[in-house]
Amino acid sequence: MYKSWWKILGSVLVVYSTIAGFLFTVPPLPILHQSIRNLYFHVPMWFSMITLFSISVYHSVKYLRTNNEEDDLKSVQSINAGIVFGILGLVTGSVWARFTWGQAWSFDVKQNFAAIAMLLYFAYLVLRNAIDEEQKRAKISAIYNIFAFPMMVVLLFVLPRLSDSLHPGNGGNPGFNAYDLDSHMRMVFYPACAGWIMIGGWIYSILFRVASLEKKKLV
Repeated sequence: MYKSWWKILGSVLVVYSTIAGFLFTVPPLPILHQSIRNLYFHVPMWFSMITLFSISVYHSVKYLRTNNEEDDLKSVQSINAGIVFGILGLVTGSVWARFTWGQAWSFDVKQNFAAIAMLLYFAYLVLRNAIDEEQKRAKISAIYNIFAFPMMVVLLFVLPRLSDSLHPGNGGNPGFNAYDLDSHMRMVFYPACAGWIMIGGWIYSILFRVASLEKKKLV
């Protein structure tokens, strides 16, 4: 039980933030109106994805130092989990854009770079499947992952700030703190981020255990 406290906490926070996200009051902002509630779902997806990709690159570096197959397995499974959250981030972002920008995909610079960042990690999976020899696959994948991570950071957080963008916090647009993100929203937003990150870690741990069992069966 004591080893699962963070899973229970993550589940409680996600349930709380989901219910509160629909029921608690939100500030009456122009254009956004009630769609601002998507902040509780859209942003935590990206935070969870980045956390999982950070775990992945850590294990990639560790694998190159130790050649431990377990680190390679942890790296790829954290990417598998991270991609799920990345897709959810794109979907929730498109839904939000549909009601605030007028269309689900307006080819905004932030949307385009987010899609490219996801393609980087899809390419990682394609690369792994294209190499048969295990040690070679693990080493090349680890090197690719180490370079893909900073590219992803640049695509999501640096380049959009250098161009005109409809997205808050980019291209001269203010972020949500400047929109007077009130105490009611903070009471939901921060628990939502923490909860979804914990759920992401839980999903990653399950994927890793399943992959480990499958690998043992093949030996």
